[in-house]
Amino acid sequence: MAKKNPVPKYEAAYLKTYRRDLLKEKIEKAFQILENCTLCPRSCKVNRLRGEKGVCQAGLEPEVSSYSPHFSEETPLVGRHGSGTIFFAHCSLRCSFCQNYSISHLGEGQAVSYKRLAGMMVELQSLGCHNINFVSPSHYVPQILKSLPPAIEAGLSVPLVYNTGGYDALGTLSLLKGVIDIYMPDFKFSQSGPAEELCHAPDYPQAAKTAIKEMHRQVGDLVFDEGGIALRGLLVRHLVLPGGLAGTEDVMRFLAQDISKETYVNIMDQYHPCGDVAWSSLLSRRITVREFQDAVGAASRAGLTRFDKRDRFRIVF
Repeated sequence: MAKKNPVPKYEAAYLKTYRRDLLKEKIEKAFQILENCTLCPRSCKVNRLRGEKGVCQAGLEPEVSSYSPHFSEETPLVGRHGSGTIFFAHCSLRCSFCQNYSISHLGEGQAVSYKRLAGMMVELQSLGCHNINFVSPSHYVPQILKSLPPAIEAGLSVPLVYNTGGYDALGTLSLLKGVIDIYMPDFKFSQSGPAEELCHAPDYPQAAKTAIKEMHRQVGDLVFDEGGIALRGLLVRHLVLPGGLAGTEDVMRFLAQDISKETYVNIMDQYHPCGDVAWSSLLSRRITVREFQDAVGAASRAGLTRFDKRDRFRIVF
């Protein structure tokens, strides 16, 4: 009887990069960007090494709002023991309706050392978390990279998740090749008008498309272990907004036609008015069941079939 070939053991991408001694160069290049910051498409060009701050309001030190096992993330990330989320303070996109307004706009959090950030990762892994999930990491990429070597030396080995608003610069993403295992961007808007009105970022749709293409090029479609836990790949989130403001149909068509029909998508229904939302605007209400059903239908018509299948209880009529 012929022997079956053994299934190769999974290894996080950053471990290979570390062994090849490539992290040092990535860290150096990332900190050079901070001197004239273009980490995100805002391209504020402030010198964060000297404490100057741009739109995101982040300084040199990483600032963390919270870290813990999280059980409200996507099914392939949560598993039985949760996703090890590290919520960073501040944000470069700063949506007026942000569901985490106190963190993204008000900067709720505290500065931590690189050693402490590394310790958070290892601690979450020790609690059984299936991955380390960096939430709103775009403006702290250099700091994350610098914290990885001590985390690796302390035994970090689970996948890294880059959980972003989708407003990411190509140059920054290139530094993350061979580091990030799972990219989880939002695709918030397909049209410039709502992006300008709600985020002051009319370039968001094109920036997100460019970023998502690069993310998929690096990691491909989402793949799982035998227990259904995500190991590597792209997972895209899309928050359905009232009145069709998110341009859901165009978003789903782009994912199916320009990325892959195997793209794993989480169509989210949890929008609720908060932040700086004016009560006279379309955003002053939750979405309806019909609006959510239309969004799912748009994804299906585009040819997408891989959806996150969590129970939904939040929609109100």
